[in-house]
Amino acid sequence: MRELIEDVFARHLANPLLDIRADAVPLPLDGGEVMFTTDGFTVQPLEFPGGDIGSLAVHGTVNDLCVSGATPLYLGLNAFIEEGLELAQLERIVASLARAAKESGVQVVAGDTKVLRRGEGGGLYLATTGVGVKDRALRLGMDRIQEGDAILVSGPVGDHGIAVMFAREQFGLRGDLQSDAASVFPLTSALLPLPGLRFMRDPTRGGLAMICNEIARATGLGVRLRAEAVPVREPVVAVCEMLGYDPLYLACEGRVVAVLAPDRADAALAAWKRLPQGKDAAIIGRVENSKPRVVLETGLGGERVIEELEDDPLPRIC
Repeated sequence: MRELIEDVFARHLANPLLDIRADAVPLPLDGGEVMFTTDGFTVQPLEFPGGDIGSLAVHGTVNDLCVSGATPLYLGLNAFIEEGLELAQLERIVASLARAAKESGVQVVAGDTKVLRRGEGGGLYLATTGVGVKDRALRLGMDRIQEGDAILVSGPVGDHGIAVMFAREQFGLRGDLQSDAASVFPLTSALLPLPGLRFMRDPTRGGLAMICNEIARATGLGVRLRAEAVPVREPVVAVCEMLGYDPLYLACEGRVVAVLAPDRADAALAAWKRLPQGKDAAIIGRVENSKPRVVLETGLGGERVIEELEDDPLPRIC
């Protein structure tokens, strides 16, 4: 997907504002800085423990704005509805979307609907656009990351990916694990006042491993993680051990990965742990002056290189 975006879309659409490495881009307007983002959602099944495609669309779009340092304000919504989708299910999903928007402090102010012929869609696809505002003085990005910086994650990884798998009842698996889908605005807001904040990202498709590989590729520096420091819930560990998945690659929909100057890491961790969403937050690694790759220190004292994901381990999870 990265190669497709770089070689086709970015090559033809190149302009000074297009940044394919960012979750949202600033639009310079008189009197402030507006942040703009867009996203699409094709999760299967449409409803899963802890959420559905409606709430996921809100949280996914809002979170892209949040990790860019913005306050989310408005959403645009496009719905692609397949013939045969039950009206009762559509109503549940739209009601869930509305609740998520209200809880996230955003308003859906524009939209469009299209109907797909039966068999041409997954029941319902959603596409969203998000607009927020950011302090002009705040600058976040991979280009600000330095050697020695600390890497933090706000909570356990992999919950969303495994919750969706349970909802599909794949491999005969069932469980009560809930998706972590939620707005991360409380988490990002807690870090914005801290000097030394370099970068934030929500680990969706490709999970924690993809973000760390993107950091290594963008900075030319190495990323070193400690396996024992990465929070993972027991049900996620159990499923991954049975099926050969790696929780580092599984999607999250309510977590934040943050990079800070090393002398600010403890303050950031304390700020997160004061929040219900951040009670399991942890400092999981650091950026180092080494070959640009991701190395995981295992619990047995060994090392493992975490390669960039080449395919989706779980299709249609976001």
